[in-house]
Amino acid sequence: MIRWGMIRESVSMSIGNIFANRMRSFLTVLGIVIGVTAIIALITIVEGVTYEVNAQFESLGAGKLNVTVTGTALKRGLNEGDMEAIRALDDVSGVSPSVSLTKTVLANGRWEEDIPIDGQDELYFRKSPKLVGRGRELNRLDIESASRVCLIDEVLMKKLFFGVDPLGRQVCVGGRWFTVVGMLSSDDADVMAQMSMGEDGRLIVPYTAAMQLDGLRGITSLAVYMGDTAKSERIIAHLKQALTSAFNGKDDTYRVINMQSLLDTMSTMTGMMTGLLAGIASIALLVGGIGIMNMMLVSVTERTAEIGLRKALGAQPGQIQLQFLIESFLLSTMGGLIGMGLGLAISFLFSLAIDTPFRLSPFAVLLGVGFSATVGVVFGWTPARKASNLNPIDALRSV
Repeated sequence: MIRWGMIRESVSMSIGNIFANRMRSFLTVLGIVIGVTAIIALITIVEGVTYEVNAQFESLGAGKLNVTVTGTALKRGLNEGDMEAIRALDDVSGVSPSVSLTKTVLANGRWEEDIPIDGQDELYFRKSPKLVGRGRELNRLDIESASRVCLIDEVLMKKLFFGVDPLGRQVCVGGRWFTVVGMLSSDDADVMAQMSMGEDGRLIVPYTAAMQLDGLRGITSLAVYMGDTAKSERIIAHLKQALTSAFNGKDDTYRVINMQSLLDTMSTMTGMMTGLLAGIASIALLVGGIGIMNMMLVSVTERTAEIGLRKALGAQPGQIQLQFLIESFLLSTMGGLIGMGLGLAISFLFSLAIDTPFRLSPFAVLLGVGFSATVGVVFGWTPARKASNLNPIDALRSV
């Protein structure tokens, strides 16, 4: 029976042997360190990036359907009657049409060409409560009367009103004057708008006013908000029926994108990527385990006389086996802890470099350290077994 005193003695002897062969121990542990570092760093970085991407996509609106209309030669887009029919559908909580233009903008004596103009309604602002930093958002009266009011972002403000408060000032958009009534927040969460505007800035007007700017008669883009995402399939079916009816039975005149399905697909893909990266990094751990087994086999050969003497003095095979298993376990665990520290440090620095949140992954830490400890036991078993089975007479002959 193995006693605690025996375990303490085996641990002490294992530590002594590890430090007596520092260089060999370091080279053996190096494979484990590299493997654990790779596992923790890769998984942590991927999870951080995935979290940020999912957060950005969720800002597009989980529970929202994006509709893009191509129309027909006779009917290019949806009219108010079509949109009212969509609003009347069961479990549809709201419809938000949008118009995208590019116009030359003049303000404060400065011209800026090719500025993205977004036509939106009041629901768009209601669904993004943090969108407006100063001033006011668009309201229903602005939409119904096609008011010439606008909101601009910080990028456009610096171009047109550098050093001047833009609220209440006039902006000429496509030859028509608009009053600035609000400033968009610097943490604007509309990802699609950020992607489209680039470095040019952004200007929002009522969608009805945007249609007048370009002489549009129909809406070609709108967001349909679902009241119950669990009924998304039925809502999509009813929405497609309404759109098909709006274009006289033609179902190739529009496209419906379910943002929730995109999120689900992305989550599945990132989960597969995380598993793949963990599998690749685990190869380094297996190589490190082979290194541990190689070192322990060499150690058994070098310490044949010591093993024989201990057996002659009454040491049981289980005690000999325990000592070598503990030595192998300590080497792999030491490598796992060092790899954990390096992996977390690398992932933290990488998150700072690419400006994404650092998210500690307990799964990555447990996988890396747990796998390294398991590797130590598994690959240390054969050398430990070999040492415990040595014949003390044959071992002492090598002295």
